[in-house]
Amino acid sequence: MMELFRAIGLGLVVLLPLANPLTTVALFLGLAGNMNAVQRNRIALMTSINVFVIMVVAYYAGQLVMNTFGISIPGLRVAGGLIVAFIGFKMLFPVAKPHDSSSADGEHEEEPDSNIAFVPLAMPSTAGPGTIAMIISSASTVRQSDEFPGWVIDVAPPLIFLIVGLLLWVSLRSSGSIMRIMGKSGIDAISRLMGFLLVCMGVQFIINGVLEIVKNYPA
Repeated sequence: MMELFRAIGLGLVVLLPLANPLTTVALFLGLAGNMNAVQRNRIALMTSINVFVIMVVAYYAGQLVMNTFGISIPGLRVAGGLIVAFIGFKMLFPVAKPHDSSSADGEHEEEPDSNIAFVPLAMPSTAGPGTIAMIISSASTVRQSDEFPGWVIDVAPPLIFLIVGLLLWVSLRSSGSIMRIMGKSGIDAISRLMGFLLVCMGVQFIINGVLEIVKNYPA
């Protein structure tokens, strides 16, 4: 059981900075500001389910897609690293967007819940390209590793994705309280810190991919 807990802990450490529920909470408040509590709770549940499904599909079917299109693991790591670093830079240096007056007029209230539950809350805000690339790359690495027993490798990933979905659900359900406690400046500070971590992770992904290319394809 300790091996299972360690695997889950490592998975959460890698996934949570990429998923970044706090950024999704801020986006959620901006998009669902005119909705009532029932509508917000329904969107929170749908978003969490969508994130769980996206991550499970990426883990179990991602390698098949790679084989179909002839994508290698080193290439995926380099591409994923570039994506993760790009997302991190955007979080570190956010671009100020002009205020959309239409949201204040309640136009978003007429949109179907599913419009924001999948896009943009589930994808790309939470389970975006960087998260998907990291899951596919990690799936191949973990299956070839002897660090964990086979049953841990089978059981841990769905539990990790479920925990991420539950954390996102709790965050979205508590979005109003979170924003009141931390304030806009607090959310922005944590987002910038996670952006720095993502840049570091993206650079490391690129380094690992380049080293693997050099190792497997010597000049």
